[in-house]
Amino acid sequence: MKRGKREMSSVTEVKFVEVNPENEDLHGLISRLDEDLKVRYPHEMIYVVDFSDPKVHEMTFVVAYLSGKPVGCGGLRPLDSESKVMELKRFYVDPGSRKQGIANKMLLYLEAIAMAAGCGEIKLETGIKQPEAIALYVKHGYRPIDLFGQYIGDPDSLCYGKILS
Repeated sequence: MKRGKREMSSVTEVKFVEVNPENEDLHGLISRLDEDLKVRYPHEMIYVVDFSDPKVHEMTFVVAYLSGKPVGCGGLRPLDSESKVMELKRFYVDPGSRKQGIANKMLLYLEAIAMAAGCGEIKLETGIKQPEAIALYVKHGYRPIDLFGQYIGDPDSLCYGKILS
């Protein structure tokens, strides 16, 4: 009898932990994200979070752990306190941990945090050379919107938004 390929099932559940801006695992993941972006956009500007800015403490950061290892991160930054709009920032899953549903679960987790905070909309920026990110956002109901804030006029930027229900 011929054996087929065995599918890998997720034996270990991914765990999401809200962390402070000084968290070492968060900074390690963001460094890997920055390296990936520098390869994709060698001559373009990369939008970062200024961790020296006191307003960084207004952000919410999450690190995804798989078997105790940090494998992903994401953040939410308040854009407008009056209309309760947040921006999804520094969303990343390590390439070795992709295709396991971590990005899907982490995006839903961050959306739940935003809704619990009374947020009515999430906006985000991604790059034209990140088709996997674009596909993830579209799959979760994000729609193209006009470039906003610091991204206005950047030909490498695409912005998406989603009204939370």
